[in-house]
Amino acid sequence: MSNLRGIVEKLKSLETERRNLLLEIEELKKMAESKTRALESEISMLREEVKSLRVLLGAEETGPEFSPKKKK
Repeated sequence: MSNLRGIVEKLKSLETERRNLLLEIEELKKMAESKTRALESEISMLREEVKSLRVLLGAEETGPEFSPKKKK
């Protein structure tokens, strides 16, 4: 009987840990989405700044675009 109690307690403990981990995963996903939106916004502002500086300096609008290398 004591072995059965141990199994039940371990099962409850594991279920609690599972719930906590699922909650943490959801919170981390929200943080990642928020960071992604912030970076997208920053990149958009930087692109606009590049365009403005090109116009200000009289550079061609069709100047070279810098893009990161794609990883394989």
